[in-house]
Amino acid sequence: MQRYQQGWTLRRRVAALLGVVLALLLGLAAAEAAVAAKNRQNIDAVLLKTGPLRVQAQELMSVLLDQETAVRGYAVNGDRNDLTPYQEGVRREQELITSIRGLSAGYPDVRREVDVVERQTAQWRAQVAEPVIATTERSGPAAGQALITDRTRQQFDGIRASVTALQDEILTVRKQTADRVNSTSNALVVLLIVAALVVAVAGAVMLLSLDRILIRPLAALVGQVREVAEGDYQHRISGSGPPEFLRLADDIDQMRQKIAQELDEVRQARERIEWVNDQLQKQAEELTRSNRDLEQFAYVASHDLQEPLRKVASFCQLLQRRYAGQLDERADQYIAFAVDGAQRMQRLINDLLAFSRIGRLTTGFTEVDLNRVMGDVAGQTEAARQYADAELTWDEMPTIRGEEPLLTNLLVNLVSNSVKFRRPDVPPKVHVSARLVDGEWEISCRDNGIGIEPEFADKIFVIFQRLHSKDAYPGTGIGLAIVKKIVEYHGGRVWVDTDAEEGTTIRFTLPALEADVEAAQAAENAAAEETGAAGSAEDAPVDVARQPDGAASEEPPVAADRHETNGGMKETVG
Repeated sequence: MQRYQQGWTLRRRVAALLGVVLALLLGLAAAEAAVAAKNRQNIDAVLLKTGPLRVQAQELMSVLLDQETAVRGYAVNGDRNDLTPYQEGVRREQELITSIRGLSAGYPDVRREVDVVERQTAQWRAQVAEPVIATTERSGPAAGQALITDRTRQQFDGIRASVTALQDEILTVRKQTADRVNSTSNALVVLLIVAALVVAVAGAVMLLSLDRILIRPLAALVGQVREVAEGDYQHRISGSGPPEFLRLADDIDQMRQKIAQELDEVRQARERIEWVNDQLQKQAEELTRSNRDLEQFAYVASHDLQEPLRKVASFCQLLQRRYAGQLDERADQYIAFAVDGAQRMQRLINDLLAFSRIGRLTTGFTEVDLNRVMGDVAGQTEAARQYADAELTWDEMPTIRGEEPLLTNLLVNLVSNSVKFRRPDVPPKVHVSARLVDGEWEISCRDNGIGIEPEFADKIFVIFQRLHSKDAYPGTGIGLAIVKKIVEYHGGRVWVDTDAEEGTTIRFTLPALEADVEAAQAAENAAAEETGAAGSAEDAPVDVARQPDGAASEEPPVAADRHETNGGMKETVG
């Protein structure tokens, strides 16, 4: 950190540069504001003071001439109407004098000339105009004209000269104000040019500074990073410039070191993986050879091994039929043992072959109607059901994608198990149903047999696992293992419903067709629209099924309808 704290940071440098530029611009802005205010003041003086003063001075001259003309006309004619311009002129003169005084508040020379004009006009009226008017009224026009002499005319000419002097002074003031307007305007232009120069110089300084303290160090850092990115992970990254760049360079270099270390670990792991792959390749080759041996064994078991077994079983049966009762009781028992062992060996070999062929010898998936499959199942289990007086029923079954022979074998095994594991003196009843749950068909095989204890629910699907002796319930112990393998081959799962109140219920799932899922969704939406969300939640009955993990799931209306007896199929034997 001591290394990073040396020198100004990039933020501090940029802030200092921007602060200097901002101070200069603010100073220029303040000066421009002051000059602009002064310029505006001078312009206002030209437009609102000196201009009106000039106009009013000219009007004052006109008013005074009207007064002099009106007095001379009255002295000639003696008509009182001729005095109207005089009286109006006196009133207007006072207004103009008052206005000129107000406008010339900042111009003492103009006020002085106004005072001179006002004093002279007052003397003229007192010494000339009023006496003429009074004499004319009293003695007639001739007496009035006698009072108008060259001296009175010279006195009025003095007034005219004073008004002219007033106008000249107003012109002088106006010219001075206009000069000040030009001066302040020029100063304002100069300040604007200086501000533009400050901005240009500041921009240039900013660009040069950024190039030196930002762009060049950053470009150098990018070049070093690119070298590392191209594969030189041992290249040390060093920074220059502000402390932030030094810190960034150190962070990137630490990341480079970490990446290099991880790459070494990955390289070592890759070598280990390659070694493992070699071992796996060898094991795969060994498995391939083993599979060929197993296939050869299967061929031998299905042909060569079964041939001597058939001979042994056939000749033992011939011995049993020909010499039954001719030998002693122990000989008959031995012959029966030999016949039973040969037959059980044949069944075991056939079941093992069937188990090994699942998923290996395939005909491809097609759309299979499980209703037709259930008809085949009923036919294949008819003999066993007649012997046990069993009843087989099933609901409307769906159509799925799968291999029809395997699905038939699956259901035959389930139905045969249900018939075999029956309770004494209770006619077996087996019911197969299906319902749609979360995009899958859940198919159940329910019976009223002896049932399965929950602790054995998982063991029954293991090959050769038996819960009863061969004397009590014959069999090879492979049937449910075949069921599990067929279900998993079709992408489903199988389990025992441990919550069944009577007998055994085995459930398994199979993927549903997309059309069935869409139809079920449409039916649910239609039902929700008809009954309303609140009514369906409070009043509609719900069929609940238990999954392998014990969680409950609701049964869709479409699947629930299949449990009604009217739509189901029934096969009764007995």
